[in-house]
Amino acid sequence: MRDHFEIRDHDAAGRIGRLEVPRAGVTVETPALLPVVNPNVLTIEPRRLAEEFGAEMLITNSYIIRSTDRIRDRVLEEGLHDFLGFDGAIMTDSGSFQLAEYGDIDVTTEEIIEFQRQIGTDVATPVDVPTPPDVDRERAERELETTRQALADAEAAETGDMLVNAPVQGSTFPDLREEAGRHASATDLDVFPVGAMVPLLNSYRYAEVVEAVRAAKRGLDPDAPVHLFGAGHPMMLALAVAAGCDLFDSAAYALMARDGRYLTVSGTEHLEEMEYFPCSCPVCAEHTPAELRELDGGGGSADTDDDRTAEQLLAEHNLHVTFEELRRVKAAIRSGNLLQLVDRRARGHPAMLDGLRTLLDHADELEETDPVSKDAFFYTSHESARRPEVRRHHDRLSRLAVPDRILLTESDAPSDHDYDAVWRVKPPFGPFPRALSETYPLTAEVPERVDGAAQVAAAEGVASLADANPDAEIVLGHDDWAPRAVDAVPDRVETENLRHLGR
Repeated sequence: MRDHFEIRDHDAAGRIGRLEVPRAGVTVETPALLPVVNPNVLTIEPRRLAEEFGAEMLITNSYIIRSTDRIRDRVLEEGLHDFLGFDGAIMTDSGSFQLAEYGDIDVTTEEIIEFQRQIGTDVATPVDVPTPPDVDRERAERELETTRQALADAEAAETGDMLVNAPVQGSTFPDLREEAGRHASATDLDVFPVGAMVPLLNSYRYAEVVEAVRAAKRGLDPDAPVHLFGAGHPMMLALAVAAGCDLFDSAAYALMARDGRYLTVSGTEHLEEMEYFPCSCPVCAEHTPAELRELDGGGGSADTDDDRTAEQLLAEHNLHVTFEELRRVKAAIRSGNLLQLVDRRARGHPAMLDGLRTLLDHADELEETDPVSKDAFFYTSHESARRPEVRRHHDRLSRLAVPDRILLTESDAPSDHDYDAVWRVKPPFGPFPRALSETYPLTAEVPERVDGAAQVAAAEGVASLADANPDAEIVLGHDDWAPRAVDAVPDRVETENLRHLGR
């Protein structure tokens, strides 16, 4: 049991939690975004990250600090918090990113952990090996063994009250990710980043991101705080949280701004092509795209006292929209509609839809932590038929007492009948006693014109009831279901198309 992380609310595999960071003397609410701060170039002052954007935690690179003569001694003397001017929690990377980019770095885990302790890091990172996607298995296993040694070295280091990351690697091999998660969980380390995600994120391979996260989660303890390294585009935050991630870090807000790119929850726009800003953050409320394009590279516009460049203003917008989305995700968790938010985001990009569909492939895992009662269930797409609530209802049908002869119908109960009971049928859930009509999720809002996916899911519910009650005589009255839905009903269940009755 990790007493520094407390889970408060669940929805799917997403959760709101409290991460105690003892060295900083603060508690960070998760899901949390850690803005990446380059110690050499402060695009946005860290003080402003806390005061204007609400950042409780940030991340910077201890390897860059250690390797840069002009700042190393200052940080050692002043401490990291005073050097950056930030009172919240600070995580530092170890140089593993540089290792992945350039192939070698001149520091060991023992050395960098000690340096992180000396400069006042709150959450330190060992020198793991971020194995990229699509490598051969032999390389992935070899580099995973190196990462395991790095975790052992980090465990043996003198860390005091500093938390330490235990990165979970394994490339694009789910079984290696799961094994790495199990190994990391068995250590005394504290936070569990799923590593080497940047290549997948940059190429919008969200389905594989979800697979990697879910594999790591299967190996990790349920109460392990999970960090998705390199993730920070607002478009994918809801998906990543629903998959089980608690912490995110990204330099996307600054890197995108450098290239004139404007982040939204639906994707990325190019400043040079924009006529209007769709956002109401302070930057977008006070400027037009044309005004930002007019700013020269050295300062603000001629008719204002604002000395921020277009790049800085874009970076601020990008950070505003990212923090706004994270607050929206938290609200969705509290009200129990996180998967509905993910569904809306999935309509913004085909790769996001791939990610959602992959997440729902693991509905049985999501069901383990998904609350049994929530605010509302909205059926909005084919994917809604695969949500954990539908699976749970089908699984629990075996608990219900079924009489010898029962009618399942989408219509009202007939006034005169010779059945022992008449149950309702509601796609995508299927059959249930009418007495349960006002219980979640059977209070779901479903369109009158349900699609084939909802009908098939309802038929699967009928099949679950029939399997659990092999001796019961079951009749199904359906509202003109698609042939594939009717085919999913067991042969021993008599079916009637209600629209054809009386013709």
